[in-house]
Amino acid sequence: MDQIQAMRLFARVVEAGTFTRAADSLQLPKGTVTKHVQALEARLRVKLLNRTTRRVTVTPDGAAYYDRVVRLLADFDDMEASLSQARATPRGRLRVDVGTSMARLLIIPRLAEFQALYPDIQLDLGVSDRTVDLVGDNVDCVIRGGELAEQSLVARRIGNLEFVTVAAPSYIAQYGQPQHPLDLEQGHRNIIYFSPVSMRRYPLEFHRDGEVLEIASPAQLAVNEANAYVAAVVAGHGIGQITSYQAQEHLARGELVQLLPEWGQPLLPVYVVYPPNRHLSAKVRAFVDWTIALFAQDPHLQRVTT
Repeated sequence: MDQIQAMRLFARVVEAGTFTRAADSLQLPKGTVTKHVQALEARLRVKLLNRTTRRVTVTPDGAAYYDRVVRLLADFDDMEASLSQARATPRGRLRVDVGTSMARLLIIPRLAEFQALYPDIQLDLGVSDRTVDLVGDNVDCVIRGGELAEQSLVARRIGNLEFVTVAAPSYIAQYGQPQHPLDLEQGHRNIIYFSPVSMRRYPLEFHRDGEVLEIASPAQLAVNEANAYVAAVVAGHGIGQITSYQAQEHLARGELVQLLPEWGQPLLPVYVVYPPNRHLSAKVRAFVDWTIALFAQDPHLQRVTT
């Protein structure tokens, strides 16, 4: 038995919660993962996991062993990285998760630059507006907007997103141009965003000189994916609020018109986030540093709070 490999597989099962999920995330047969963990338990003469038909839970001995294993594997990886000069030439499979609009507008168009800098990194790019479980899903890092709820993760703020209120010229021709946010409560069609995870609906929000207005009247259309939301506004289905980063190309082509520019919206912070036990990984560091530089180059992503 490869003891280091068995320890890695055991840790992955603990983090994933099931043997199936752990095997899928590692692209290994479930039987291989099960065999290694069973061999590890036999070697230690200790039961590490309680197995049920739906989930795996950690025994008290397994929890104590997992804490030691995570630290040991981190030290082992750091030692190997130093000896093999992996810090100078990051390599290996890197799993990253990015929101849909950020992937389409920023990451994918510039991805060739990252691949040229780090040809030995194999990138798995997950694109979704859903919040992933970094540890459970075995994701190395994510780029996400909004305040962070999970304090155990390492997060670096890399930018801010500014929102603008917009509509298509065809919509304005049919419904007219509002002069005040309260005009949106009658005689207009509003498009709102709702969370694909919590299903929370976000009203249109307006700020000016300390005054805050939320247009919470029923929307004719609600969308839970960023690119689809923008497409709905461009198609003339209603008034929406999108980031200036999303809006810039459509405004330049005349496909959208900015409305109520004297009313602003709160800036949305953007973070690159990764689990604390992966902060020494050369490949994660390479992607984080590249992302920070990428965001710093675009003024639409560096709005500052006033």
